[in-house]
Amino acid sequence: MADQIAESKPATPPVVVKKYANRRLYNTESSSYVTLEDLAAMVRQGRDFVVYDAKSGDDITRGVLTQIIVEEEAKGSHLLPESFLRQLIGFYGDNMQSMVPRYLEATMAAFARQQEQMRTAMMGSFGRFNFEEAAKQNMAMMERAMALFNPFGRPAQGGGTVAGASEVEALKAEVARLKAELAKKG
Repeated sequence: MADQIAESKPATPPVVVKKYANRRLYNTESSSYVTLEDLAAMVRQGRDFVVYDAKSGDDITRGVLTQIIVEEEAKGSHLLPESFLRQLIGFYGDNMQSMVPRYLEATMAAFARQQEQMRTAMMGSFGRFNFEEAAKQNMAMMERAMALFNPFGRPAQGGGTVAGASEVEALKAEVARLKAELAKKG
């Protein structure tokens, strides 16, 4: 999945899906009707698609992708925390709105790269991946990002924004736990 997010251009042209007035989705490549679940599977497989309104020809891909997320969340796959959703909603109409998509895209790409490093590490080369350094990089990136969204926030001694002490302690505990697990396996 990391490769899917990190890729900027798909190797094959996107599958064209048409959405009809009866809300049915038609995959023009396979000449068959598909469900949102089928489209979610295509995303997981790294297959790109675009969705057009069959009547108007408008590109409605973003809305369909959002609908897939809503359905996944409704199934109990709670990937997006409430606090994140509230923050995201708060950025609509805000003067920082234009920066949010680029920031989220860059953050997800960085997360995907680190996920791939983690997979490589878990497949037998634990010594090459530095969990502590990755955690520090993630914290620094998040502090810089939050400083962008809160330029008048209270600065920390090191120049970043002040994170909650409990959050920092929780992250330190998680790093310590991961180190202990690696020490047991190594």
